[in-house]
Amino acid sequence: MISFKTTTRAALLLGSLLIGASSALAETVLHRGNPGEPQTLDQAQTSINIEAFILKDLYEGLTIYDSAGKIVPGTAESWKLSDDGTVYTFKLRDNAKWSDGSPVTAEDFVFSYQRVQDPKTAAKYANILYPIKNAEKINKGELPLDQLGVKAVDEKTLEITLERPTPFFLELLAHQTALPVSKASFDKNGKDFVKPGVMVSNGAYTLQSHVPNDSLTVVKNPNFWDAANTKIDKVIFYPIDDQAASVRRFEAKEMDLAYNFSADQLDRLRKAYGEQVHVSPTLATYYYTFDTREAPYSDVRVRRALSMAVDRDFLAKEIYSGSQVPAYSMVPPGMDSYGEPAKADFATLSQLDREDEAVKLMKEAGYGEGAKPLSIEIRYNTNPNHERVATAIADMWKNTFGANVSLVNLDVASHYGYLQEGGKYNVARAGWVADYADAENFLALSISSNKTFNYAKFNNAEYDALMKKSYEEKDPAARSKLLHEAETILMKEQPVAPLLTQADLWLVSNRVKGWHDNAANEHLSRFLSVSE
Repeated sequence: MISFKTTTRAALLLGSLLIGASSALAETVLHRGNPGEPQTLDQAQTSINIEAFILKDLYEGLTIYDSAGKIVPGTAESWKLSDDGTVYTFKLRDNAKWSDGSPVTAEDFVFSYQRVQDPKTAAKYANILYPIKNAEKINKGELPLDQLGVKAVDEKTLEITLERPTPFFLELLAHQTALPVSKASFDKNGKDFVKPGVMVSNGAYTLQSHVPNDSLTVVKNPNFWDAANTKIDKVIFYPIDDQAASVRRFEAKEMDLAYNFSADQLDRLRKAYGEQVHVSPTLATYYYTFDTREAPYSDVRVRRALSMAVDRDFLAKEIYSGSQVPAYSMVPPGMDSYGEPAKADFATLSQLDREDEAVKLMKEAGYGEGAKPLSIEIRYNTNPNHERVATAIADMWKNTFGANVSLVNLDVASHYGYLQEGGKYNVARAGWVADYADAENFLALSISSNKTFNYAKFNNAEYDALMKKSYEEKDPAARSKLLHEAETILMKEQPVAPLLTQADLWLVSNRVKGWHDNAANEHLSRFLSVSE
């Protein structure tokens, strides 16, 4: 006969085991707001941070940014640099694997970097890897792929030879364009390698599902070398370019992270959520670009006049509630290797004096009140902040020049796709976040050969020559001088009109642990955890 006491003990023990098992098996989920639908999940076609946030959870490069925004070893556990600064030898982790269990090899990186430079790939950001020997010539079809300065010494040793010493090269390798592709998967699946159920990745997570304009779900990769320290089991990205909707979902506790909320909500959100509101200064420039291919924007006087008439203090204080800073240089301040940026020559004038000078320039060009009317279309990616900026600038141009200004907006993917594909426009909103902390990253956008990001189609031989010299100059001080001279030309010509130095605005739920604001705006999910 079984005693009641024994049965009760057994039941209690079984119950506690089930509760423990339930707790242990409970899935931890992070709900991340992402400010738009990714154009692509192909490393070679990516160009915006909307994609980077996702891709860097799925894949891991040779180097990565840690939770504090510092470069640390990724798939490469260590590296050595030659005395002349041109040859890196990377040792890949022995336990670095693809999500299908196969080893990540040096040959995978050789294949991936060659694929980016292959002219047939038409990679949008091939120039990020131009410091690699022969990369630019290969990308322009002047040399074969096998001449790229990347070599697999053995399965776990990768050698990269550069054109010249590049102080920021390790940062370039953390960019999403430099993320590896499984050669075996690509050979088998071709362009379908990016699809859920097909994708083979080497990062902390694998792609489970993707419902366009609804959600993208990634799950923990058990074959990731550091899976034991990856605390979150599933991350759901929600592509929301409607900032008001993003905030509402955060307030309803449907999302743990919301990125770039509307700045006019800053005071209200701070009062309601305190330390869950993050304003993080970053190396980023908010600017307008002019299509220099056609009149009147081919006229430097018109571009300068329009730029001078923009009251940047108003934009920073009234629209962004002081979370952004007026900008008069393309390169944001705060880069130790560059120093004080080269500002536009009108930066020291008062706004009233700028407007007076702008009216004179516009009249010289034959436009303005009493002259030929100026009709301007401003394009921007759908976003309340961008709409308010565009509306304010439209009023400034109407009041200063009597211009007729209309506004056009598209979702973020379509907006940048249009600009990158060379679509005609008048004036367009753009923004650039540093891929690496060097002035070249901002100034290279306006080189005439930059077909992807030179939205203005700016073509200035002197500017191009200075940039070319900067790539060849090994002395840091002399290189900085060349870059300053180039930026001086850019700010005189104003094919781009810098408006604001940006800060990143995040809402971070207090259930998220391990979050650190950083200028690189890098927040890999593997470094975060969630608690109820």
